[in-house]
Amino acid sequence: MQESERRRRDPEARRRAIIEATAELITEVGVDAVTHRMIAARAGVPLGATTQYFDTLDDLRAAALQLMVDHVDQQMAVLRNEIAERGASPAVLAAIIHAALVDAVAVQTDRAVVTAAVRDPQLRRMARQWSGLVASFLEPEHGPERALAASVFIDGILWYTQINDDPLPQHIIESALSGILVRP
Repeated sequence: MQESERRRRDPEARRRAIIEATAELITEVGVDAVTHRMIAARAGVPLGATTQYFDTLDDLRAAALQLMVDHVDQQMAVLRNEIAERGASPAVLAAIIHAALVDAVAVQTDRAVVTAAVRDPQLRRMARQWSGLVASFLEPEHGPERALAASVFIDGILWYTQINDDPLPQHIIESALSGILVRP
């Protein structure tokens, strides 16, 4: 390789590509199935590049999971803003949730992080915070118990979407949320 080609490389862009490839693979095959070879092939880099930028596969997985956590955090901010602007009625929540379910990559990312959280205490803490945040967005309008129940149901919708070919229909989401949130 010529010296001029080496200088043109962007080490930070290569590092980012490796992290993004790892995150994509985690959503596709799971955190434990990801290997250096898979990552290098997906990122389009030599195999040695994965160990050049990360000491261990665990370090690389951690960087990818952090990227995924950041993505979920961004989604939570969007959800909070939408609820603040539109309210937390079952119809509004069903519309927001159904619109989010169309983004299959976002659903896969969220579920991959939650799946990894089963064995990772730090990720588990974050996953709990996300559930708590969803409940906190709903609590002012619906009270703590109904907000928690709706948060658990929303989490279930994400699992349902992950294992089925089509998202849960919006009218079913609205009907179930009405049963959870609306006082008799």
